Amino acid sequence: MTVKPPPVSDDERQLKRAIDSLRHTTGVDLTFGGVVTRGRHAQLTEFAGNSTRALMGLTLGFGMGLGGKAVALHRPVAVNDYANSKTISHHYDLMVAAEGIRAVVAAPVVVNRTVRAVMYGAVRQSVGLGDRTVDAVMDTARALEQTLAVRDEVARRLGRIDESGPAADPAPEPASPRWETIREAYAELRVLAQQLTDGDLRDRVAALSDRLADAGAPASRGSAGPVLTSRELDVLSCVALGRTNTDIGHELGLRAETVKSYLRSAMRRLGCHSRLEAVLTARRLGLLP
Repeated sequence: MTVKPPPVSDDERQLKRAIDSLRHTTGVDLTFGGVVTRGRHAQLTEFAGNSTRALMGLTLGFGMGLGGKAVALHRPVAVNDYANSKTISHHYDLMVAAEGIRAVVAAPVVVNRTVRAVMYGAVRQSVGLGDRTVDAVMDTARALEQTLAVRDEVARRLGRIDESGPAADPAPEPASPRWETIREAYAELRVLAQQLTDGDLRDRVAALSDRLADAGAPASRGSAGPVLTSRELDVLSCVALGRTNTDIGHELGLRAETVKSYLRSAMRRLGCHSRLEAVLTARRLGLLP
């Protein structure tokens, strides 16, 4: 009888990408890490550059070892001589020695005050970790925090829309408060999608955005019509909420002049001469909800 391995969580997938990227960018001997359950215990499951399985599957007690201390303190911890360090407990010395680790840094991944993962960079030589290596581990942990935070927010919004979105009531009044909520969610999802590094999740958000736009499309619309680029739709969806060019630029990571350029292009494609006319025309054509 074949036993199937447990399913890999989204956090584990994102952590694996970060671990692999960290080793590639720093060139350290070993990078590894694990997700944290209930903000306390991390199980080491992701490795790049390991020569043994000594640390594979190890569960870190809260505050124990370097990683357990990083989880407890919510901040990075580094030692240049692991075996002789007096600043950490030595519960895992045998496993660390089997992997030949001499110097190591551990950084927690903290999202909304909860530690979601811990990641390490380590070397086997008798040399200290340079500032660039320590900074790289910390920067990678911070980037992972942002990825998880954005993914959580997108998932939250997907859940809200799946529970009470247009599929439950396919024809709400265009001027109803419900439609304004849908339009706001559409714009916010397009903004959040720009921050996603997970291609699968970005595609799901794009598909949901299309669903929301289709919900507002007139039943009699034809198949032909102007096609707006993704960036033009991003800008126009924010314009529909009354945002200024400066506000839109801040949300999308663009300069105000670049926002203006996308808006002018969208207006030209739609044959419009004002922001309001462009929004109304896009809604009439089913390009916006």
